[in-house]
Amino acid sequence: MMNDICIDIDYSQIYKHGQNIGGDVFLLDRDKGSNIITATLSDGLGSGVKANVLASITSHMANKMSFSPMDLGHSAAIIMDTLPVDKDKGISYSTFTIARIVFASDKSFIDVELVEYDNPESLRFRGSEPIEWEKTKTRLHRKAAVKDEVIYASSFNMELGDRLIFFSDGIAQAGVSLGEIPVNRPSRPQYYGGASKESVSSNAVAAAVAAAAAEAEKPKEWGVDNVREFVAKLLEERPDIDSRALSRAIVSEAYKHDNYKSNDDITCAVVAIRRPKRTLIVTGAPRNKSSDKRLGEIVANYEGNTIVCGGTTAKIIARELGKDVKADRSPSGNLPPAAIIEGVTLTTEGMLTLTEVAERLDNKTLLKNMPEDAAKRIISILRESDQIEFIVGTKINDETDDPTTAAKIGVRFPVVDKISTALEHKYFKEVEIMYY
Repeated sequence: MMNDICIDIDYSQIYKHGQNIGGDVFLLDRDKGSNIITATLSDGLGSGVKANVLASITSHMANKMSFSPMDLGHSAAIIMDTLPVDKDKGISYSTFTIARIVFASDKSFIDVELVEYDNPESLRFRGSEPIEWEKTKTRLHRKAAVKDEVIYASSFNMELGDRLIFFSDGIAQAGVSLGEIPVNRPSRPQYYGGASKESVSSNAVAAAVAAAAAEAEKPKEWGVDNVREFVAKLLEERPDIDSRALSRAIVSEAYKHDNYKSNDDITCAVVAIRRPKRTLIVTGAPRNKSSDKRLGEIVANYEGNTIVCGGTTAKIIARELGKDVKADRSPSGNLPPAAIIEGVTLTTEGMLTLTEVAERLDNKTLLKNMPEDAAKRIISILRESDQIEFIVGTKINDETDDPTTAAKIGVRFPVVDKISTALEHKYFKEVEIMYY
């Protein structure tokens, strides 16, 4: 049985205006055979290809070291010692935030180790309320660095309704072009030296007003405090928002502050502990006809999306639900068209469509690069799901006479296994398969 709690991790990103590759790199990985997930956000110095290479090196180093038994803070110090220092600016070639998440299989505990170096401070929320927490500060002095560098390390437990948010300075400094200094605008002209307003000359007042106007024209960054306030309000309005939608909302707001012309790479990652979104895929007829009724009940009572793949399977489900199989006029590309069964989220052809789903998931094909067909519709649903359950029928299809089609049906099990493996290891979904 799957858990009623899921660890939802996602991110959103917009490249710096004019760049075709991002200088921020987000890397998510799960240690095979253990309940450890590492999420790393690295920001390379500058932008474009060079920054991407530097950030990629940093994030992959962090990823490898975070799975070692070594303390994460010590690992971060080693990374810092390894990273070169820019000889002109005297600063590190890359910044990073590393979150190592260790959890029980039943989600009875979810522990986080967090290390931050020179990225904006991370944010935590319980529901819509911000959380403050203690951090340990470690100072490092590296040769050629213009100042001591500080690594912040912390550890804490996450529970249902909690969120951890971390981002690059493209979020915190949104609204400020690179190289500009943000200035807070004073609410009114300031008077100094203890003189009353009446005693200040008109020239001094004019000068103060002019200074305030000049400062008003200077750029003002969005700032971490304002990001925190924005997120708190959004969580209050949408308490069930998932990590993808929340990260997109934050990035979109930063992009808005940049007047829709990003001054830097804008990247935000979110870790959320919430109730899972579920999807059931049924493909193939049950071995025994007596199981048809039970299969129909499972589909009818399932709390989540339901996908039926295969003509024979669709006839069984429609009959047990007391519904008809109707034509679906949606685009189908080179794949067989989908169908409609009232009460079922999506109904498609079987092995040709599932084989295409397996290939696209294994290749991590982007949705925007897929043709408009049934495979894309299935993948869209799976990408939005946290837990996917398969019910795979084990009966040989009596209606199949064509040997080519029969051969494809014979590989149903490995195709489902390929989909399951891709979902688990490349998209970090929870998957269960039941043979019927």
